Amino acid sequence: MERRQAGIVVEALQYKHQPVLDPAFVPAKIWNDHYRLKVAECSGERQVAVCLRRTDGEHWIYRTVMLPAEPRYEALSFRYLERIVKFLLWAWGGNQVSIHGAPELVAKLQQVYSAAGERAFDYEFMGQTCFLDTLRIEAAPQLESSPKTDAVDPISTRELQGCRIGFDLGGSDRKCAALIDGEVVFTEEIKWDPYFQSDPSYHLNGIQDSLKRAAKHLPRVDAIGGSAAGVYVNSEPRVASLFRGVPGDAFQSTIRPMFRELQKMWDDVPFVVHNDGDVTALAGAMSLGQNGVLGISMGTSEAAGYINRSGIITGWLNELAFAPVDYRSDAPADEWSGDRGCGVQYFSQQAVDRLIEPSGLNISSEFSLPERLEIVQEKMKQGDERAAAIYQTIGVYFGYTIAHYCDFYDFQHLLFLGRVSSGQGGQIIQKQAERVLADEYPNFADKLTISMPDEKMKRHGQAVAAASLPTLTPMIQS
Repeated sequence: MERRQAGIVVEALQYKHQPVLDPAFVPAKIWNDHYRLKVAECSGERQVAVCLRRTDGEHWIYRTVMLPAEPRYEALSFRYLERIVKFLLWAWGGNQVSIHGAPELVAKLQQVYSAAGERAFDYEFMGQTCFLDTLRIEAAPQLESSPKTDAVDPISTRELQGCRIGFDLGGSDRKCAALIDGEVVFTEEIKWDPYFQSDPSYHLNGIQDSLKRAAKHLPRVDAIGGSAAGVYVNSEPRVASLFRGVPGDAFQSTIRPMFRELQKMWDDVPFVVHNDGDVTALAGAMSLGQNGVLGISMGTSEAAGYINRSGIITGWLNELAFAPVDYRSDAPADEWSGDRGCGVQYFSQQAVDRLIEPSGLNISSEFSLPERLEIVQEKMKQGDERAAAIYQTIGVYFGYTIAHYCDFYDFQHLLFLGRVSSGQGGQIIQKQAERVLADEYPNFADKLTISMPDEKMKRHGQAVAAASLPTLTPMIQS
């Protein structure tokens, strides 16, 4: 009997590696390539473009080809386009989606991405939560050109002149560093407990305290850069676990503008804050001396950051935990958004936990996710093949998904980190992913390197990398 996934016969999908513990996996890259092959074999192909725009006018365009607008292809084409829109929303981010070339699919997308639709979570998050407006999807007779980015020098020569402060805000500590012309003259780590503090002044005073302590080691302060977990737009936290204890009204009135208020306290010096995934990628790029870095962290969830080939943090969301990577209709569901086949279930502690049962390991559900991961890692040290099968499975996921990411990100180096990557298991994931890429996508494999953080990157650290974020004004007093 044929097994179909949204109109494509799964058995017809030709791919060389199946995850040993999850053979039903349907890689997004393979499915999309198969769809495009059908387009190439069909007369009447059409050019389609998807534009994501933000309230500030910033926009990006994704271009593809699709089957003709005929009823026999509608379900297949809708699946293809909807998954691309979903990926772009969480990878790039925007609250206005304009689609050129597929007008007959827009009404259904509007229904799906609505307050009462299947993607109600995405509708609310991308609209009011993230971009403070309604998420809108519309047909467009034509689209403007893609924005151009000016080339810059490699990230290794990124400006670090002047007297700078960099900080990194974590859930258990805040780190701060002071630099003079790129030389670190002070670093400090202070414990704090921000998660359940309801008074916004706790956060502001804590950050200000770290900045003042660093400033004591500088003759002046020319720029301040910061790193923190969450969704940041123009240095404003829109969603951030660090401030989860602050009530909604206080979050909007106090936390959102907090870094602008801090900037005023520091004489309006350049002051920039980005999410920690991007700053991790920046730290990796600085240590590698290369642009074009995509960082993927497999921890409690899947986190990501990106430095493009021009050495620039794009401002994209890079929330790849919510981006689809598995196209089977019964793929594991994300407990937050309810969508199926998204990255969090494949590249995180949740992925390890999901694969424990099919591996045959007997680990009590009374243990927490981090504890269950630790047990798997201990089994791995003992040479347990069942534990190795978990990492082999994630490695196959990863190989196909890296190729999928290449359709949306232009990168030459993938930085792989997080608790799941530690120990022998991480080495298995990397080797398996490299094997998939070499066998399936040799053109990618020849141009792409995968590595874990080295000591040079660790020395840079989040706080030091964050210090390089602001561009200084032309005049710096000596």
